[in-house]
Amino acid sequence: MAFVGDSVGRNQMQSLMCLLSVVAYPNDISGRYTLHPYSTAWFYDDYNFTLATFWSTFLVRDSDADPNGQSYNSIMNLYLDEVDRSWAVQIENYDYVIISAGQWFNRPQIFYESGQIVGCHNCNNKNITDLKNYYGLKKALQTAFKTLRDLKGYKGVTILRTYSPQHFENGPWNNGGSCGRTRPFTPEEKRLDGYILEAYLSQKEAFGAEEKEARKKGLKFWLLDISELMILRPDGHPNKYGRSRDKNMTVNDCVHWCMPGPIDTWNEFLLYLMKM
Repeated sequence: MAFVGDSVGRNQMQSLMCLLSVVAYPNDISGRYTLHPYSTAWFYDDYNFTLATFWSTFLVRDSDADPNGQSYNSIMNLYLDEVDRSWAVQIENYDYVIISAGQWFNRPQIFYESGQIVGCHNCNNKNITDLKNYYGLKKALQTAFKTLRDLKGYKGVTILRTYSPQHFENGPWNNGGSCGRTRPFTPEEKRLDGYILEAYLSQKEAFGAEEKEARKKGLKFWLLDISELMILRPDGHPNKYGRSRDKNMTVNDCVHWCMPGPIDTWNEFLLYLMKM
């Protein structure tokens, strides 16, 4: 089983490892996956089962538009029709591939297709059409799905885990935003809206079109739909407790999830799907 995507996807893999540790302990075989330093893999010898995470923040090829830009606000070049090979060349033999992406598409981006600029998100360039972040997310997912469809030896099940909402209040992530709530929202208090809803709908649109094409080739595409559930859980993030006490940081973590916590539900859904 392989998780492909950003750090929230790795968060889910860590949760699954906690569940699996009840029955077995794995061997770290991450050295086999050297195309990205954040990729990891674990082998459960008792069950002949490999669990891996392939780090890919955008799923497609990317580069920093500013050679000196190392901040989360620097502009990224996204080549939306070119898959990130660091995961694509290693995924062919997995039985289950879980695709997840979303949060990183909020940063400024310039979109390329066929080697040409087609638009951007929050790039502040009047000469480039603003296509919003969910345009890039949808296109990147389509490229990832098409890559899996076209792999000659791939016979696995592809699973899209939908957008994992963040819950910053009282400011954005880099200017005082926090998530200190201690109870869930009710469905009457909170629903998907704004850019989170747009990103979620873009994911489902990309998935629906690619699932039809995959079915023609005898491949299975499943949807792990967690967005509407997780929008109700502002209480499930680490907030200011997601770092060591000795680290002098002012940014609260309202993106990733506590373990144990609401994220464990994702793997309950996943195991249910697999049993079907």
